Amino acid sequence: MSRSLLAATLLLALPTLAGAETLTLYTSQPNEDAQKTVDAFTAANPDIEVDWVRDGTTKLMARLTAEIEAGQPQADVLLIADTVTLEGLAQAGQLAAYASPEEAAYDASLYSAEGYYHSTKLITTGIVYNTGADTVPTSWADLAKPEMANLVAMPSPLYSGAALIHLATLTGTDGLGWDYYEALAANNTRAEGGNGGTFKAVASGEKPYGVLVDYMAVRAKAEGSPVDFVFPKEGVSYVTEPVAIMAGTKHMDAAEKFVDFVLSEKGQDLVVDMGYIPARNGVASPEGFPARDAIKLMDFDPAKALAETDANKARFAEVFGVQ
Repeated sequence: MSRSLLAATLLLALPTLAGAETLTLYTSQPNEDAQKTVDAFTAANPDIEVDWVRDGTTKLMARLTAEIEAGQPQADVLLIADTVTLEGLAQAGQLAAYASPEEAAYDASLYSAEGYYHSTKLITTGIVYNTGADTVPTSWADLAKPEMANLVAMPSPLYSGAALIHLATLTGTDGLGWDYYEALAANNTRAEGGNGGTFKAVASGEKPYGVLVDYMAVRAKAEGSPVDFVFPKEGVSYVTEPVAIMAGTKHMDAAEKFVDFVLSEKGQDLVVDMGYIPARNGVASPEGFPARDAIKLMDFDPAKALAETDANKARFAEVFGVQ
């Protein structure tokens, strides 16, 4: 190529490069998953660049709150944690409403009616058991039976966000409620730390049974760990790593494209590749998981859970005698 032709080609390219948008994403995804998400989105939208910040939800929320208070929020899009966290932002007027055309493929319970946030995956909480256990539980009620005394471990809702949502879900379910948690406490159920500690207790045989997020057990079983997982007959609680657009973003069109992408069939196939249950109907679950339509999701109201967060934590601490 001649120098003059090369120069002309570069000049023609400059407007495209200069016109590229940069979208800022705050996410609590694991680093590898976050990179896969960004790479897939930018491959489908080469005119949009994505700067992403990854941290735990608590730290991300602290950062975001400080930025909002300073009048300089940096994020355009959020892909974090759970609907309760985003419900709080929505009620504070910090999220932009967006009715994605992809909503039609989702259960109405998995996105904000006003369009403030949309679920991108299902991380359910069920029962893990050691394959050496005497019996296999099939329901949440089984864990509270007298013969289960001293045999069950679970993460604490004072420590784990998923466990707090699990608490809000089960205490709001007819036939379980706070009576169920009082029965667990009377059985000397161990409730401390996060999901990792519960998994280790069950895999090692220290506790035959546990309350755990699905992927930990399913992945470990595939790798040869002596555990198996039950989706209880009453249904499962769940967190959904929703996506949301920050109010006031200067990149609304690009942000909407990001939301549409992660909710699209292609975006949900990516969720499956990462080893999670897709939130979208009609997309096959990863190997080792039941079909999406075979999983019963328990009723859950993010706004109610948000309003009752402090009261639920206080009552749990009282029932279990912990701080």
